[in-house]
Amino acid sequence: MLVVATHRCQFNPSEFVESQAESNASEDNPQRQRLLSLDAYRGLIMLSLAFEGFGLRETAENHLAADPDSSVWQAIHYQFSHVPWTGCGYWDLIQPSFMFMVGVSMAYSCAKRFRLGHSYGKMLGHVLWRSVILILLGIFLISDSRSSTSGSLMNVLTQIGLGYTFLFLFWGRRLRNQSLGAALILTLTWMLYVLYPAPGVDPAVGSPEVGLEQEWVQQHLTEVSPAWHKNANVGHAVDSWLLNRLPREEPFVYNGGGYQTINFIPSLATMLFGLMVGELLRSRRSAQAKLKALLTGGILGLIAGLILDWTGLCPLIKRIWTPSWAIFSTGWCCLILGGLYALIGLANIRRWTFPLLVVGTNSIAIYCMRMLLPGWAAATFQTHLGQNIFQLWGAANEPALNSLMVGLTFWLTCWWMYRRKIFLRV
Repeated sequence: MLVVATHRCQFNPSEFVESQAESNASEDNPQRQRLLSLDAYRGLIMLSLAFEGFGLRETAENHLAADPDSSVWQAIHYQFSHVPWTGCGYWDLIQPSFMFMVGVSMAYSCAKRFRLGHSYGKMLGHVLWRSVILILLGIFLISDSRSSTSGSLMNVLTQIGLGYTFLFLFWGRRLRNQSLGAALILTLTWMLYVLYPAPGVDPAVGSPEVGLEQEWVQQHLTEVSPAWHKNANVGHAVDSWLLNRLPREEPFVYNGGGYQTINFIPSLATMLFGLMVGELLRSRRSAQAKLKALLTGGILGLIAGLILDWTGLCPLIKRIWTPSWAIFSTGWCCLILGGLYALIGLANIRRWTFPLLVVGTNSIAIYCMRMLLPGWAAATFQTHLGQNIFQLWGAANEPALNSLMVGLTFWLTCWWMYRRKIFLRV
């Protein structure tokens, strides 16, 4: 809060507009056009989510049941599953990508609003309203099929909403101040965990009362400092207090995945890194210089995150968004966006991106479909095409065909909306 207040009083609209008005770089011109590489990145993530990872995790489980030693299916299963605690696979990069892209997008959307004459106060009011909508939409979606509203704040939209207004207060500041803000957020998060008197989980007995069996603890927590143990850290303590003060069907005891409400604090740093990247891409630097900065930042992020993990100073844990995870995952986000920027912005190779752009420009729509309708879509296919329709490739591959058919249905819906210029916005 102190960092935000300090940055806010340093905001200079005239200085910001003057520096941005000279910008004439992008995938053609960032002042006038959408950043296509960002839309493609968003589309890549949304397709992965809408197609439920193409059913590869469940398909891999089926094949591993018949051949447990298959290295190929083991690798596929790892990449399309959330790692149990420490480490990283492709599927763990879905949420960081969301957070990162929110920051990149804010650099463009806020500059556009300011250029159109919106006052800072009006923009702040819009951001506050958007934050509320994102929080409520996240709660609504996660409460689907439940008998009452879920008092959970761990959904990706809710997490974005919790940090969105604070992110806006960093918009228009100097790069130095944004960098210091991100560093302070991560440092204070680290201190919050390591200074909290958490005894951790005893590997000899586990902690079944919070979902931690002895075998799991011995397998995943013996090399992890007690401050970062699942459901036995400061974040769990906060949720035990906070969530039991919200309307609930039954008392909150623990989150099965170990996710926590205060994740929005370090993930704010991820969004802030994205904001800095957005300002980089809007700057008047050459396209080659932007790409070099993206790739350099990405590599440095990976190295810094791994060093923090390997030294034991801060383990790499996505589920509680450790500072090392915020840095490491941002490294991957920079590299992914940099690769797309190179193909689309520099090499001008764009035709292949159309399937991504269809959903990348309508991400809210396909996200809601993914959260609300996969069961209904699959059941509808079975009603009209037979109960065994998803077994055409064999029973082991049923999850893959199910995900492909359902995901394609959602994509076609977005394509219909795209052709009619129907875009859902929050």
